[in-house]
Amino acid sequence: MILAVGGAACTPKKQSANTIAENKIEAPQFNADSAYTYIEKQVDFGPRVPNTNAQLACADYLTASLKRFNATVTRQESSVTAYNGTKLRNINIIGAFNPDAQARILLFSHWDSRPWADQDPDPANRNTPVMAANDGASGVGVLLEIARQLAQKQPTIGVDIIFFDTEDYGVESDQSPNAENSWCLGTQYWAHSPHIPGYRARFGILLDMVGAGDATFYREQYSDYYASFVVNNVWNTAAKLGFGKYFINEKGGAITDDHVYINQIAEIPSIDIIQYNPHFEKGFANYWHTIHDTMDNIDKNTLHAVGTTLLHVIYNEQ
Repeated sequence: MILAVGGAACTPKKQSANTIAENKIEAPQFNADSAYTYIEKQVDFGPRVPNTNAQLACADYLTASLKRFNATVTRQESSVTAYNGTKLRNINIIGAFNPDAQARILLFSHWDSRPWADQDPDPANRNTPVMAANDGASGVGVLLEIARQLAQKQPTIGVDIIFFDTEDYGVESDQSPNAENSWCLGTQYWAHSPHIPGYRARFGILLDMVGAGDATFYREQYSDYYASFVVNNVWNTAAKLGFGKYFINEKGGAITDDHVYINQIAEIPSIDIIQYNPHFEKGFANYWHTIHDTMDNIDKNTLHAVGTTLLHVIYNEQ
């Protein structure tokens, strides 16, 4: 899915503080049961691999869901080229809430599935597509529940939710000379050609693998480099809400993920909330990029922690 470099050195940039001293505004209550259902619905389509019927069916479901929650929806369809020359149908789905507000924040996650379980311990499974319950569907499920809440109680700022496609079609650098920037193709496309020319947001937050029961979210190094003020805001908010066992206020890995391209190309300071443990051999869970990334790994308590934290960040942004 992504490339992790646990030892990369990223020194945080100095930025103006934008953290909240206290949560003064009551945020809506995040419903983890609802988020779980949205994850399960995606998984029911099967692996959402580009150029498949499951991709089209799930894209229609995500589009209809955002419309049902009264978002202004843009469906950005394009063709992108994979590292091996394959032309991929890319479908980015954008939902704008409070679209007339000038001050905006961006929330995003990828919704596609990896075409190959290349990390599976059984070589016979390594050409099998990944179900991607945690690595993809979990972030989307949390954001769909947030969208449902936004429809019921409009915040003072604008919120844009983007489901990025063709994130997980990348390849490791030792496998192809075309590996560089082979990940996050849908995000790269949007960053170069946003749905609104000149689109700006105060900051962005990426959700990636946010549904597992044993999830820990360390401070990802690119996030600290480009947007330490957002990391501080989110991790401090989580701590105040009692979710410190998930949001570990310590240095994690430097991970090439969607937020890197939002920072570097779109120049929107963005962070990554991602399950990663620097003390593990691979950093990620043992079912990452295997056929075992299924609903069995999804835990409603983790969904509640992530979703509740984000809702408090959103509704306390003035």
